[in-house]
Amino acid sequence: MRLSATKLKQNLFQVLDAVLSNGRPVEIERKGHILKIVPDVPTSKLKNLEPHDTIVGDPENIVSIDWSKELLTRL
Repeated sequence: MRLSATKLKQNLFQVLDAVLSNGRPVEIERKGHILKIVPDVPTSKLKNLEPHDTIVGDPENIVSIDWSKELLTRL
């Protein structure tokens, strides 16, 4: 998220609480420069991942795939 210094001033405590709760840095634009507010202890990067629908079809079909032919060709 990127905010102007004015928006930061208006919502300072909400912005700081958001950084602490979700671990995502906030960028502040001031006089043509970018400053970042980041938590001192980084949170897990996995926490910030957004879910994506990546499986096309039925996920159960993946579980029952027979990989033995693929494994034998690589030996």
